[in-house]
Amino acid sequence: MSRDYVLQPFQSAVHLQIDYAHELNEQQCAAVTAPPGPALVIAGAGSGKTRTLIYRVAYLLEQGIPPDRILLLTFTNKAAGEMMRRVVDLLGQQLTALWGGTFHSIGNRVLRQHAKLLGFERDFTILDREDAKHLISTCVGESAIDVKATRFPKAEVLGDIFSLAVNKQRSVAEILGTEYGYFDTLAPQIEDVQKRYVARKRATNAMDFDDLLVLWLKLLQDHADVRDHYQRRFQFILVDEYQDTNKLQSDLIDLLGERHHNVMVVGDDAQSIYAWRGANFQNILKFPDRYPGAKIYKIETNYRSTPEILTFANAAIAANLQQFAKQLTPARQPGPKPVLMVCGDAAQQAAFIAQRLLELRDEGGNLNNMAALYRSHFHALELQLELTRRNIPFSITSGIRFFEQAHIKDVTAHLKLVTNPRDELSFKRLVQLLPGVGGKGADKLWRRFSSEFRVPSSEGDLDTSRNPIAAALQKCSPSVPKKSTLAWSQLTATCSQLEETTVRQSAAKMIPLVVEAGYDDYLKENFANYRSRIDDLKQLAIFAQQFESVDEFLSQMALLTNVEAEDDKKPADRDEERFRLSSIHQAKGLEFDVVFVVMLCDGLFPSERSLDTTEGEEEERRLFYVAVTRARNELYLSYPLMRAGYGNSDATFQQPSRFLGEIPKELVDEWNLRTFA
Repeated sequence: MSRDYVLQPFQSAVHLQIDYAHELNEQQCAAVTAPPGPALVIAGAGSGKTRTLIYRVAYLLEQGIPPDRILLLTFTNKAAGEMMRRVVDLLGQQLTALWGGTFHSIGNRVLRQHAKLLGFERDFTILDREDAKHLISTCVGESAIDVKATRFPKAEVLGDIFSLAVNKQRSVAEILGTEYGYFDTLAPQIEDVQKRYVARKRATNAMDFDDLLVLWLKLLQDHADVRDHYQRRFQFILVDEYQDTNKLQSDLIDLLGERHHNVMVVGDDAQSIYAWRGANFQNILKFPDRYPGAKIYKIETNYRSTPEILTFANAAIAANLQQFAKQLTPARQPGPKPVLMVCGDAAQQAAFIAQRLLELRDEGGNLNNMAALYRSHFHALELQLELTRRNIPFSITSGIRFFEQAHIKDVTAHLKLVTNPRDELSFKRLVQLLPGVGGKGADKLWRRFSSEFRVPSSEGDLDTSRNPIAAALQKCSPSVPKKSTLAWSQLTATCSQLEETTVRQSAAKMIPLVVEAGYDDYLKENFANYRSRIDDLKQLAIFAQQFESVDEFLSQMALLTNVEAEDDKKPADRDEERFRLSSIHQAKGLEFDVVFVVMLCDGLFPSERSLDTTEGEEEERRLFYVAVTRARNELYLSYPLMRAGYGNSDATFQQPSRFLGEIPKELVDEWNLRTFA
């Protein structure tokens, strides 16, 4: 194929005079001005990846490529909007003909033109998550599956299973075997529901979010004329964040670029951290194998961080075997070394961070430019408590607030009811977890429970003195729907256990009892991320050990929840500073002057489950790399020496994360408690 840029006669309406050598560094310029053909651009953290893509678009236009022959693919609407805005700013004019957007938005655009070929009308409906859940529920109902006898997964979990299967291009049975082993024996029934769901969508002229990619690929594979049309149209394909693509997205790109081979993918293999939601690390790693002759461009000059932080980051990722070797080089002046802080326990770790924040603030720092990053939600529980106690404002960007999550509220509702039997909200929350009990049923049961519950008398009523809540629940049995009989008996037995004198004074003892008494099975049926929710509950029990009573534990939880809720409701105030708490996954793409990476204990970060495979450990190491490369000026790493055990287990000595052991000691300043004091 000719390597000339002008593949079709075109007089560009965009007249640019960009001095690329002046505007870009040498590595960026090489990628931007690359000749036609497949290209892999490995853009290190903070190296100007987006800038490179924007200038690549401008360069193609300067070479006479029509804007409607360029396809620019991104992952999020926010990224797409930012990318298109910067293209307009650089060009000085709107460029409506350019095909730019998320994979799903482009898929929707294509499918609207060719829906009839797939048995749909052009006005098909796109189902949101709630719509899809209802449709799957309908399919389960039609299948005559005894969902109670088989502990069948709920519609939301089924939706996640189906989604993971199509995005990984694997069968439902394979996904069950690797990700949902506890439902493995139900594979035939679940596959039947999936077939019904697909048929239902077609019959109602509806597509779900995944169909925008699945059916786009099917359209191209099954209809040669359509495939030929888009292969001819898209002479140049640019893909952002390529390390995050899944098998389905990779297949789409490969098929669209089959004619011209002008596919430029930009990403950083060292920042591939989304395997849990279907991203395929092998896409970027094997790109040169799938595109023989592909040019590889490395952009390694980092404009974000100090040399000391970058030297640490390079060492942090060095142990990974599967990677494109790169060396981030600094463009900034030297700063302080990263600090390693070894703390006695999680509370002391939180106190260290809070005190250091106040010191940095006194030195002129802004809380808005500081963040604590962590592997999992529960790693920041003690820190949230300490910040609240010290009245240090903070915001959380780790998705839904920890204490507001359904599984946390479900379990703590048991504790609230035992502590306060007049808590109507907690009672109704618990009974509505049972099969066959809705809002009206909960009202009816609450009225019966209220009439049956008796406060123990001073003389020691034999019926109520020890377990008054369980006794009242037992008397409510005649009012319980038949399908809830067994579950009601379990709830009664659980409350009886929680009311025992040796248990009811300790939240740390109560939480494991609730989980083991049946809530574990409820999680499997109702939540796709069952394992992470179980981890949350175990850590909640550990967190609860620091409180002398259940009342104190519940009060502190309410305090934290209310503070967070108030923060969400306050109008944005640019003058109000807030320290940022975030999971590392949520922080990808962000940067801060000061970063604290917390709970760096082996088994927590890297997570214990990830250590089962080399691939899992390497992804955790990439996650660590993402965390440390968020820091501009100062980086603090910390871990506690001791952590409380789960249930009746004693406190255990913690090993530092293996990732810390891979860093040469001379690259960090280690602070001990005296240094901190």
